[in-house]
Amino acid sequence: QVHLVESGGGLVQAGSSLRLSCAASGFTVEYYAIAWFRQAPGKERERVSCINSSGNTYYSDSVKGRFTSSRDNAKNTVYLQMNSLKPEDAAVYYCAAGESCSYFDYWGQGTQVTVSS
Repeated sequence: QVHLVESGGGLVQAGSSLRLSCAASGFTVEYYAIAWFRQAPGKERERVSCINSSGNTYYSDSVKGRFTSSRDNAKNTVYLQMNSLKPEDAAVYYCAAGESCSYFDYWGQGTQVTVSS
Protein backbone atom coordinates (compact mmCIF):
# COMPACT_ATOMS: atom_id res chain seq x y z
CA GLN A 1 0.00 0.00 0.00
CA VAL A 2 1.34 3.40 -0.99
CA HIS A 3 1.80 6.07 1.65
CA LEU A 4 3.38 9.49 1.62
CA VAL A 5 3.92 11.20 4.95
CA GLU A 6 5.06 14.80 5.17
CA SER A 7 6.76 16.27 8.21
CA GLY A 8 8.87 19.23 9.20
CA GLY A 9 6.35 22.03 9.00
CA GLY A 10 6.00 24.61 11.72
CA LEU A 11 5.93 28.27 12.66
CA VAL A 12 8.99 30.32 11.76
CA GLN A 13 9.92 33.95 11.31
CA ALA A 14 10.45 35.50 7.90
CA GLY A 15 13.99 34.89 6.69
CA SER A 16 14.24 31.55 8.45
CA SER A 17 14.63 28.07 7.00
CA LEU A 18 12.70 24.83 7.23
CA ARG A 19 13.24 21.40 5.78
CA LEU A 20 10.20 19.35 4.89
CA SER A 21 10.40 15.60 4.53
CA CYS A 22 8.23 13.31 2.46
CA ALA A 23 8.68 9.71 3.58
CA ALA A 24 7.38 7.15 1.12
CA SER A 25 6.31 3.55 1.59
CA GLY A 26 4.89 1.00 -0.81
CA PHE A 27 7.01 2.22 -3.72
CA THR A 28 10.54 3.42 -4.45
CA VAL A 29 10.94 7.17 -4.79
CA GLU A 30 13.97 6.73 -7.01
CA TYR A 31 11.73 5.56 -9.85
CA TYR A 32 9.03 8.18 -9.50
CA ALA A 33 8.60 11.90 -9.90
CA ILE A 34 8.00 13.51 -6.51
CA ALA A 35 6.56 16.99 -6.32
CA TRP A 36 5.86 19.46 -3.58
CA PHE A 37 2.65 21.45 -3.78
CA ARG A 38 1.31 24.10 -1.49
CA GLN A 39 -2.08 25.62 -0.91
CA ALA A 40 -2.88 28.68 1.14
CA PRO A 41 -6.42 29.57 2.25
CA GLY A 42 -8.40 31.04 -0.61
CA LYS A 43 -5.66 30.33 -3.14
CA GLU A 44 -5.20 27.71 -5.80
CA ARG A 45 -2.87 24.82 -5.25
CA GLU A 46 0.59 25.58 -6.59
CA ARG A 47 3.30 23.16 -7.58
CA VAL A 48 6.52 24.53 -6.14
CA SER A 49 8.98 21.79 -7.08
CA CYS A 50 9.37 18.45 -8.73
CA ILE A 51 12.23 15.99 -8.87
CA ASN A 52 11.87 13.33 -11.53
CA SER A 53 13.28 9.82 -11.73
CA SER A 54 16.35 11.15 -13.54
CA GLY A 55 17.06 13.49 -10.67
CA ASN A 56 16.18 16.61 -12.62
CA THR A 57 14.51 19.27 -10.53
CA TYR A 58 12.01 21.95 -11.45
CA TYR A 59 10.88 24.93 -9.41
CA SER A 60 8.20 27.53 -9.65
CA ASP A 61 9.37 31.09 -10.18
CA SER A 62 8.05 32.01 -6.76
CA VAL A 63 10.55 29.74 -4.97
CA LYS A 64 13.41 29.43 -7.44
CA GLY A 65 16.72 30.19 -5.76
CA ARG A 66 15.28 29.75 -2.26
CA PHE A 67 13.90 26.19 -2.22
CA THR A 68 15.78 23.01 -3.06
CA SER A 69 14.33 19.54 -3.51
CA SER A 70 16.49 16.48 -2.97
CA ARG A 71 16.08 12.76 -2.68
CA ASP A 72 17.62 10.21 -0.31
CA ASN A 73 17.13 6.85 -1.98
CA ALA A 74 18.41 4.93 1.04
CA LYS A 75 15.73 6.50 3.22
CA ASN A 76 13.12 6.49 0.45
CA THR A 77 12.49 10.12 1.33
CA VAL A 78 12.32 13.38 -0.58
CA TYR A 79 13.12 16.70 1.05
CA LEU A 80 12.26 20.31 0.43
CA GLN A 81 14.80 22.70 1.88
CA MET A 82 13.18 26.10 2.20
CA ASN A 83 15.41 29.09 2.85
CA SER A 84 14.70 32.81 3.16
CA LEU A 85 11.08 32.10 3.94
CA LYS A 86 8.55 34.83 3.32
CA PRO A 87 5.07 35.31 4.78
CA GLU A 88 3.65 34.46 1.35
CA ASP A 89 5.22 31.00 1.62
CA ALA A 90 2.78 30.12 4.38
CA ALA A 91 0.55 27.25 3.28
CA VAL A 92 -0.15 23.59 3.70
CA TYR A 93 2.57 21.74 1.84
CA TYR A 94 1.85 18.40 0.22
CA CYS A 95 4.08 15.91 -1.51
CA ALA A 96 2.82 13.86 -4.41
CA ALA A 97 4.18 11.00 -6.50
CA GLY A 98 3.66 10.06 -10.10
CA GLU A 99 5.31 8.69 -13.20
CA SER A 100 6.19 12.18 -14.36
CA CYS A 101 6.08 15.74 -13.13
CA SER A 102 2.84 16.22 -15.06
CA TYR A 103 0.54 13.82 -13.29
CA PHE A 104 0.42 12.50 -9.74
CA ASP A 105 -1.26 9.36 -8.46
CA TYR A 106 -0.43 9.54 -4.77
CA TRP A 107 -0.67 12.35 -2.25
CA GLY A 108 0.33 12.91 1.33
CA GLN A 109 -1.81 14.48 4.02
CA GLY A 110 0.10 17.75 4.16
CA THR A 111 2.12 19.70 6.69
CA GLN A 112 1.45 23.28 7.75
CA VAL A 113 4.05 25.98 7.25
CA THR A 114 3.42 29.33 8.92
CA VAL A 115 5.75 32.29 8.41
CA SER A 116 5.44 35.33 10.65
CA SER A 117 6.57 38.74 9.47
